[in-house]
Formats: sequence, structure tokens, C-alpha cells
Amino acid sequence: MKRYLQLSFVFLFALSLGFTACDTKTKSAESTEATDTTEVTPTSFGGLALYTVRDSMATDPKTTLQAVADAGYAYVEAANYEDGKFYGMAPADFKAYLATLGLTAKSAHMGMVTMENADQLIADTKSAGIEYFVIPVPPMGMFTFNRETMTMGMKGTPADIAEILNTLGEKCKAAGLKLLYHNHNFEFMPGEDGTVLIDYLLENCNADVVNFQMDLFWVAKAGADPLAYFEKYPGRFKAWHVKDMNAEGNFAPVGTGSIDFKKILAAKAQSGMEFYMVEQDATFGLPPFEAINISHKGLAEIGFK
Repeated sequence: MKRYLQLSFVFLFALSLGFTACDTKTKSAESTEATDTTEVTPTSFGGLALYTVRDSMATDPKTTLQAVADAGYAYVEAANYEDGKFYGMAPADFKAYLATLGLTAKSAHMGMVTMENADQLIADTKSAGIEYFVIPVPPMGMFTFNRETMTMGMKGTPADIAEILNTLGEKCKAAGLKLLYHNHNFEFMPGEDGTVLIDYLLENCNADVVNFQMDLFWVAKAGADPLAYFEKYPGRFKAWHVKDMNAEGNFAPVGTGSIDFKKILAAKAQSGMEFYMVEQDATFGLPPFEAINISHKGLAEIGFK
């Protein structure tokens, strides 16, 4: 895990580039009927990838999780697992503490997975009440980062990673979990042989056991069109990472940048999206807690629920 986080930090440094329902016994049947037919946005909705607040999670996870709940998020995505624990808590304890805050852990990024530890990681993910086991980068030493060109990539072949994902996907399914692969930008770009990795995975991974978490920022960064992928591969993108892009091409709070989330959200059903996570890998001087509050307000304005 430490190696994966170190890769993430190196990469980020390289980028630099209410409704309140008042229900009383004295309400008339008529007013109750009106309330029942009124569409409302719940106070708590949407998810937060805890990688956004990773520094605070490392020092005081319980207080940080309380702040996440206070910001209006309903569920979270874990990004730390070490020695059988999530953020220093045993899986069952992590689940129980989240429940006290009205939160659930929907997914977990498990970049440290290997064929040797996969069964244990899957069991612990299940014990934490987490439904989606997410592979955040090509696993098992396949992910590369070139410091000279500031680019990400992969060792091995598309066939290699497809085989790994299919194997892990079968393991997850047997345990009652769902496996997703999370993209960056390089998967949407042709490799040396002209193969576009994301296309290869979509066509060669078994849809019964492997699906995808689309990071909308990185799709935009690659110059790809998420709507075209939804149309070509409907139902395969079970989760989204939602973060905006500012004028400099850097991460930005949702609703403050150039990504047309309303247009993307309109294709939610075609994409297969079942949940989404706000994520901002770096906040560029903006306090992370301020960023997640801005993003949550942006979600509501855009129409996310």
C-alpha cells in the first residue's frame, strides 16, 4: 500500500500542472399527499473518495469521517488498507464506526492486491461491508510512471492485465463482491502497437465479473468522450469518479470547471452507473475540507442525487 501511495504522491507532484421533511401528526391527508408527490433532494447524498482527505485520514480518521458526514456525503470509498485494517480499524470496526455517522463504505481501492494476498483482501473488504473491490491502476508491479516525461503507463500486455482482472473478478464474485477497474488517461491512448487499453479490457474482460469505475477527469484529460463509451459499451461503467478540470487542466471542485457533468449525467442509465464518488487528488492550496464542501454543493446544483 505504501508503495502505491508513494506512486500516487509522485504523480500528483508531477501534475502540479430540504429539504427538511417536517412530519407532524396534525398534517392533513391533503398536505401529506402533496409532500409524497414532491421530488426532493436528500440532505445526505453522493460519495466521497477518502483519498481526497488522505492526510487527515492518516492522523485522525474518526474526526475526518465525521467531517465528511457533516459535509453531506452518504457513503465513502476507502483508499487505505494495511495489516488487515482500514485506516487502523479492523474491517468490522470500520464498518461499525461508519454506521454511527450514517455513512457506509461503498467501495475500496485495493492497488496492493496480488494473487498471493487477494483472498485475504477480498475477505477483509467483505467484512467491512464494502460491495465494490476496485483496482485503481494496473496491479502487481505493472503500473509505471516516467519521471522524465511525466507520464503514466503499464508494463506487460493488455492480455496480461485482462487475465489478471478476470481472475480477480472471479474471486470477488465468489465472495459476493463486484470488481471494478479505475482508469487514468493513459488507458484511453493508443499503445505502441496501436491498442487502446481501455477498449481491449472492455472487449476482453468478462462483463459478469469485471466492470469499470470511470474517472471523468482523466477521460477528459485524454481527450476522450465518455458518452461515446457509454454508447459503445452500455452498462459497463458501474461507478464514476467526479472531479472537475480548471483552466490550467488541473483538478478542481465539482461545478467550478469545464467538464459538462449535466450532459454526462443525462446518460447515467446508459452508462450503468450505480454510484459515484467525488474525488480531488490534489486541491492546489485550497483546504481539502473546503474543496469537498464546494463539490457537494456543486453536485446538488448539477442534479446529482
